[in-house]
Amino acid sequence: MDSEGLAALLSAQGQGLLATVASAGHSPAAELGLNNRLRQRYPASMVAAALELTELRTRARTKFDRADHLYLTREGLEQASAQIISAHRARRYTPYRYVADLCCGIGGDLIALAPGRDALAVDRDPLHLRMAGLNAAVYGASAVRTRCEDVRASDLTGVEAVFVDPARRHGGKRDLRESEPPLAWCLALAERIPAVGVKAAPGLPHESVPPDWELEFVSVGGDLKEAALWSPPLVTVERRATLLPDGHTLVSEPGPAVECLLPGAYLLDPDPAVTRAGLVEELARALGAWKLDPEIAFLSLDSPVTTPFARLLRIEESLPWNLKRLREVLRRFDVGAVDIRKRGSAVDVEDLRRRLKLTGNRRVTVALTRVSGQPWALVCSDP
Repeated sequence: MDSEGLAALLSAQGQGLLATVASAGHSPAAELGLNNRLRQRYPASMVAAALELTELRTRARTKFDRADHLYLTREGLEQASAQIISAHRARRYTPYRYVADLCCGIGGDLIALAPGRDALAVDRDPLHLRMAGLNAAVYGASAVRTRCEDVRASDLTGVEAVFVDPARRHGGKRDLRESEPPLAWCLALAERIPAVGVKAAPGLPHESVPPDWELEFVSVGGDLKEAALWSPPLVTVERRATLLPDGHTLVSEPGPAVECLLPGAYLLDPDPAVTRAGLVEELARALGAWKLDPEIAFLSLDSPVTTPFARLLRIEESLPWNLKRLREVLRRFDVGAVDIRKRGSAVDVEDLRRRLKLTGNRRVTVALTRVSGQPWALVCSDP
């Protein structure tokens, strides 16, 4: 969709077309016939834009609870933060009455930042900027100012706090190492406006973060989604792992080193947000667990525990890595299917799956890892 397509859909005729498409349902099988019928009443370009937007709204339901009213592009939807994440981040901005969302895109963060306060949205893509304003209005934001310009040229006089989501896509591909504007520019914003949050890729190296900033990693339903950097006025701890939708959080805190021992009765596989935040030892101390290897995130203990920060598995067999022995164990346990988890192992998972040649009835998890530097295999089941 382009700016002309959006303008057409915002017209009275376009709104009627969108309502017709939405009421007709949307499936690939029915689209051709629907397309032909609609083109008898509406311009072909408007029909194409309406069908595309309806498809995107359907896809957006996994991210936004009012997706059926939003205005989207494919790229904008892909890059936008999910509502559950933007709502979580927006809580940090509660004390501030005038905030700026820089590189706002279609407004995935603006919809959470703008309601109830003055907000400035800046983006150099005029189509996305227009959509951001419309989408913020869907969520009740009535005082959003928009500027179509490079954020580095924006006058931020009066702004009390900033959130910036730099683009990490070059030539159609996401680049985890570079952003536009660069991370250094985003961090330097704090010299002008002390309260700054920066969205980052979850692969961001810890050493990229200034020592007085907070680094937060967010997972949703066990999938690592994003990282955020928080400047000193917004800092609560050095590092944080946040698990949504329930909002569980694990933070960095000093403590004694965690022992490395042989596997016990249970295996703990930490949530990826915990691992990326470097909080595996904090989790181990909290649960009375130990590590299997100094460099590996798997934990072990002898008694079952309940924690949102890791998956608990019962260890049925623990053995040094050996394909023949592993195959014998799995056949003895009547295993016909395996979920394979790797941490610190060089084994090719798909090659291993083929070579196991399983024919049993059970499904188990095989964890390939290291124990005190030695390649190891753990055959596990859900407790």
